[in-house]
Amino acid sequence: MAEKKPNILFIMADQMAAPALPIYGNSKVIAPNMERLASEGVVFENAYCNLPMCAPSRASLHVGQLPFSLGLYDNASTFGADVPTFAHYLRSMDYRVEMSGKMHFVGPDQLHGYTKRHTTEIYPANFGWTVDWSKGREYRPTNLTMAPIIESGSCIRTMQMDYDDEVAYYGNQALYDLARAPDDNPFMLTVSFTQPHSPFVISQEYWDLYNHDDIELPAVPEIPLDDKDHLSRNLHYCQARHLFTVTDDHRRNARHAYYGMISYIDAKIGALLDTLEKTGLAENTIVVFTADHGEMMGERGMWYKQHFFEWAARVPLVVHFPKRWKAARVKQNTSLIDLMPTFLDAAQGSPFENYLDDIDGRSLVPALEGDTSGMSDVAISEFAADGSTGPSRMVKKGSWKYMWLEGQDTLLYNVEEDPRELDNKSGDPAYAAIETELAAIAMDDWDPDYYFEEIALCQQRRLMIHKVTEGDPTYVNIVRGDDDQRYIRNAGAADTKARARLPYVAPAQPDKAD
Repeated sequence: MAEKKPNILFIMADQMAAPALPIYGNSKVIAPNMERLASEGVVFENAYCNLPMCAPSRASLHVGQLPFSLGLYDNASTFGADVPTFAHYLRSMDYRVEMSGKMHFVGPDQLHGYTKRHTTEIYPANFGWTVDWSKGREYRPTNLTMAPIIESGSCIRTMQMDYDDEVAYYGNQALYDLARAPDDNPFMLTVSFTQPHSPFVISQEYWDLYNHDDIELPAVPEIPLDDKDHLSRNLHYCQARHLFTVTDDHRRNARHAYYGMISYIDAKIGALLDTLEKTGLAENTIVVFTADHGEMMGERGMWYKQHFFEWAARVPLVVHFPKRWKAARVKQNTSLIDLMPTFLDAAQGSPFENYLDDIDGRSLVPALEGDTSGMSDVAISEFAADGSTGPSRMVKKGSWKYMWLEGQDTLLYNVEEDPRELDNKSGDPAYAAIETELAAIAMDDWDPDYYFEEIALCQQRRLMIHKVTEGDPTYVNIVRGDDDQRYIRNAGAADTKARARLPYVAPAQPDKAD
């Protein structure tokens, strides 16, 4: 009798930086369930997102292709319904494929191969958040400023807690239902949370896990504006950091809440693992945990994502299946587009070759089995979202990271020797060979002039459609009749989340003129 195909539980967090987690060396954060997964699973120490923004990162990992090749540039880029995802391929293998939670698919197709979505989407799926390069670096489609940093703290309730409690409930319920399904088909269940995404606010229960005085300030202080790289300067203005004064008290509050939010998500992960155990599913279920991108958390004076620095672009990646793969740590570079071929190889039990399109990702199954000799050790990330004024690209190979920033700046760091990314070796003749090598990888089959024109035109097409349709439809799937009132549709994300906070906190106002 053939061995039963493994189930897959795919758990995602939102904006969870790898450097913030105990499994990557952070001694402050309390996350015992992540540590449990890591101690029994395979931890990828250098995993990167392929575009440090929610929607393009999530869509590209479903397809195994780099974002720009799919026309994914920002949080309002259409994810085409004609592109096969791992969900489609798994269904062709007789998998039940379901999802609970956020995925931020943009466009009319809100399933992309999933047979069922157990919750609504927290964000809009139309063109309202399109970047507009013609308006310059200070254009902010989601109205995201430093206000959420200044307002960080404890609360009774937030919109994100409302959402993630639903995600967890329906995720656990789906496991119960899948455990008693009338057939013997394997399943793939995605459970995707929206925390610890900003704003950094968490209930007293999780705030009180930490001693406020023990919360450390960022290791790298604010970089003077004239010393910032081109993209960092863009973000300084796009996020309105020049209009708000952020103090050490604000920074410590934000970190405190962010750590509490991580602990909150860790508890949700623990509940899912407990459900696997109770239902008898644990032994034959691969558990994969990751995030869509990171969070700068005040390092270099920067917040949110939108850059290629370690806190923004490096994500957790843990694969847990002790029945088949021994606990290990893999140092080689990998990225989220490697998940799609990994899922398919693991499900089939042999290399999956029936792709209808070329894919950029490479299966991690050999590495999971202990053979890392064939890994490319290369991760590529792209950027053209909020704060950009042109396309950018990053290449990480071995310990070296190269960033090409809109043709205005290049950065080169040895991240192993210089983990805070402060010693830029770009232009140094002593490192010309490695810079030339990484620059060639960055520009291989990637034309920045083409993308500058194509992305600018794509922006104007989407903005025109959004304007004349006045934001309708929002496209999102409705599960409860009042979902459109409970979550974010056409309004600014930061404003809507602020109104949902209990007790209400008046939004912080700029202390300087715009």
